Amino acid sequence: MDNVFSYPLFLKIMKFAVVGACGMVVDFGVTYLAKEKLKLNKYVSNTVGFFSASTTNFFFNRMWTFENSDPAVAFQYIKFILLAIVGVLLSNMFIYLFHGRMKWNFYLAKLISIGLVMFWNFFTSYFFTFV
Repeated sequence: MDNVFSYPLFLKIMKFAVVGACGMVVDFGVTYLAKEKLKLNKYVSNTVGFFSASTTNFFFNRMWTFENSDPAVAFQYIKFILLAIVGVLLSNMFIYLFHGRMKWNFYLAKLISIGLVMFWNFFTSYFFTFV
Protein backbone atom coordinates (compact mmCIF):
# COMPACT_ATOMS: atom_id res chain seq x y z
CA MET A 1 0.00 0.00 0.00
CA ASP A 2 1.37 3.42 -0.96
CA ASN A 3 2.04 5.93 1.74
CA VAL A 4 -0.29 8.93 1.39
CA PHE A 5 2.53 11.25 2.47
CA SER A 6 5.13 10.31 -0.12
CA TYR A 7 8.43 12.12 -0.59
CA PRO A 8 7.20 14.11 -3.64
CA LEU A 9 4.19 15.32 -1.64
CA PHE A 10 6.42 16.15 1.33
CA LEU A 11 8.71 18.13 -0.98
CA LYS A 12 5.74 20.08 -2.36
CA ILE A 13 4.58 20.87 1.18
CA MET A 14 8.09 22.13 2.06
CA LYS A 15 8.26 24.28 -1.09
CA PHE A 16 4.76 25.58 -0.35
CA ALA A 17 5.91 26.50 3.17
CA VAL A 18 8.94 28.42 1.81
CA VAL A 19 6.74 30.31 -0.65
CA GLY A 20 4.29 30.88 2.19
CA ALA A 21 7.01 32.34 4.40
CA CYS A 22 7.88 34.81 1.66
CA GLY A 23 4.19 35.54 1.23
CA MET A 24 3.92 36.11 4.96
CA VAL A 25 6.46 38.94 4.66
CA VAL A 26 4.35 40.48 1.88
CA ASP A 27 1.15 39.91 3.87
CA PHE A 28 2.46 41.43 7.10
CA GLY A 29 4.13 44.32 5.28
CA VAL A 30 1.03 45.31 3.32
CA THR A 31 -1.24 44.75 6.32
CA TYR A 32 0.99 46.92 8.50
CA LEU A 33 1.07 49.72 5.93
CA ALA A 34 -2.69 49.60 5.42
CA LYS A 35 -3.54 49.38 9.14
CA GLU A 36 -0.91 51.57 10.76
CA LYS A 37 -0.03 54.10 8.06
CA LEU A 38 -3.23 54.36 6.01
CA LYS A 39 -5.41 53.79 9.11
CA LEU A 40 -7.69 51.32 7.35
CA ASN A 41 -9.94 48.97 9.30
CA LYS A 42 -8.01 45.94 10.62
CA TYR A 43 -10.12 43.46 8.65
CA VAL A 44 -9.82 45.50 5.44
CA SER A 45 -6.06 45.75 6.05
CA ASN A 46 -5.86 42.01 6.63
CA THR A 47 -7.79 41.37 3.42
CA VAL A 48 -5.54 43.65 1.34
CA GLY A 49 -2.42 42.01 2.81
CA PHE A 50 -3.84 38.54 2.29
CA PHE A 51 -4.66 39.10 -1.39
CA SER A 52 -1.31 40.79 -2.06
CA ALA A 53 0.46 37.73 -0.69
CA SER A 54 -1.95 35.37 -2.46
CA THR A 55 -1.08 36.89 -5.81
CA THR A 56 2.67 36.58 -5.35
CA ASN A 57 2.22 33.10 -3.86
CA PHE A 58 0.16 32.01 -6.86
CA PHE A 59 2.97 32.73 -9.30
CA PHE A 60 5.76 31.26 -7.14
CA ASN A 61 3.74 28.15 -6.35
CA ARG A 62 2.77 27.73 -9.98
CA MET A 63 6.37 27.93 -11.20
CA TRP A 64 8.31 26.33 -8.34
CA THR A 65 6.14 24.30 -5.96
CA PHE A 66 3.82 22.64 -8.46
CA GLU A 67 5.99 23.16 -11.58
CA ASN A 68 2.84 23.80 -13.56
CA SER A 69 2.97 25.03 -17.15
CA ASP A 70 -0.71 24.86 -18.04
CA PRO A 71 -1.29 27.63 -20.61
CA ALA A 72 -4.63 28.46 -18.97
CA VAL A 73 -2.88 30.58 -16.33
CA ALA A 74 -5.75 33.09 -16.14
CA PHE A 75 -8.24 30.31 -15.38
CA GLN A 76 -5.89 28.87 -12.76
CA TYR A 77 -5.51 32.29 -11.18
CA ILE A 78 -9.29 32.74 -11.02
CA LYS A 79 -9.65 29.34 -9.32
CA PHE A 80 -6.83 30.24 -6.93
CA ILE A 81 -8.38 33.60 -6.02
CA LEU A 82 -11.86 32.12 -5.54
CA LEU A 83 -10.38 29.64 -3.08
CA ALA A 84 -8.37 32.47 -1.51
CA ILE A 85 -11.66 34.26 -0.79
CA VAL A 86 -12.57 31.34 1.46
CA GLY A 87 -9.07 31.55 2.92
CA VAL A 88 -9.39 35.25 3.73
CA LEU A 89 -12.79 34.66 5.33
CA LEU A 90 -11.21 31.95 7.48
CA SER A 91 -8.30 34.28 8.27
CA ASN A 92 -10.62 37.11 9.34
CA MET A 93 -12.67 34.66 11.41
CA PHE A 94 -9.53 33.50 13.26
CA ILE A 95 -8.38 37.09 13.78
CA TYR A 96 -11.80 37.99 15.15
CA LEU A 97 -11.67 34.99 17.49
CA PHE A 98 -8.11 35.52 18.73
CA HIS A 99 -7.91 39.30 18.64
CA GLY A 100 -11.52 40.48 18.89
CA ARG A 101 -12.78 37.96 21.40
CA MET A 102 -9.70 36.67 23.21
CA LYS A 103 -7.91 40.06 23.13
CA TRP A 104 -4.61 38.71 21.83
CA ASN A 105 -2.25 41.03 20.00
CA PHE A 106 -3.50 41.65 16.44
CA TYR A 107 -0.27 40.53 14.76
CA LEU A 108 -0.03 37.38 16.90
CA ALA A 109 -3.62 36.55 15.94
CA LYS A 110 -2.72 37.17 12.29
CA LEU A 111 0.35 34.91 12.53
CA ILE A 112 -1.72 32.08 13.98
CA SER A 113 -4.40 32.58 11.36
CA ILE A 114 -1.76 32.30 8.60
CA GLY A 115 -0.59 28.98 10.01
CA LEU A 116 -4.11 27.62 10.19
CA VAL A 117 -5.21 28.85 6.76
CA MET A 118 -2.04 27.46 5.18
CA PHE A 119 -3.56 23.97 5.31
CA TRP A 120 -6.64 25.13 3.39
CA ASN A 121 -4.45 26.88 0.84
CA PHE A 122 -2.11 23.93 0.25
CA PHE A 123 -4.73 21.26 -0.18
CA THR A 124 -6.96 23.37 -2.43
CA SER A 125 -3.91 24.24 -4.55
CA TYR A 126 -2.81 20.60 -4.67
CA PHE A 127 -6.19 19.06 -5.45
CA PHE A 128 -7.93 21.81 -7.41
CA THR A 129 -5.85 24.71 -8.73
CA PHE A 130 -2.70 23.05 -10.06
CA VAL A 131 -4.02 19.61 -11.09
